[in-house]
Amino acid sequence: MKLTLLFVLAASLLSGFSFTKDDNPPRRVVKTAAEWKKILTPDQFAVLRDHGTERAFTSPLNEIHDHGTFYCAACHNPLFSSDTKFDSGTGWPSFYAPIAKNAVQDVSDKTYGMVRTEVLCTVCGGHLGHVFNDGPKPTGLRYCMNGVAMTFEKK
Repeated sequence: MKLTLLFVLAASLLSGFSFTKDDNPPRRVVKTAAEWKKILTPDQFAVLRDHGTERAFTSPLNEIHDHGTFYCAACHNPLFSSDTKFDSGTGWPSFYAPIAKNAVQDVSDKTYGMVRTEVLCTVCGGHLGHVFNDGPKPTGLRYCMNGVAMTFEKK
């Protein structure tokens, strides 16, 4: 009886929710630091897992102008379309919008004595970079990403 009541309660709570393709909760990839170290390069691990930053103007992805998709280097989550990439002049690959609402997660970052918005991969929690309010139209946002945290696949 208790199990049936619990099931009915859960079903009634969930019936109020509807998910569209962009709203579906993303898959989750969880690994230990040792497991990440086995599949990531030292530079990728430093950025994605230790919240590091690559040096400006060092990523080959900054120079990509082909049509395609940028993916998380750790879990292959699609992050950004080349259609939203722009040259910010900062030395990091920059985009004005993620590929989908649930592709990235914004969190407050208060390190180094400043307040910024950190951008994480929603699938593996990897650090990608930061987002700023000085980007182009239509969003006015600049997703300033570490190239080492991503891969690119040409379409």
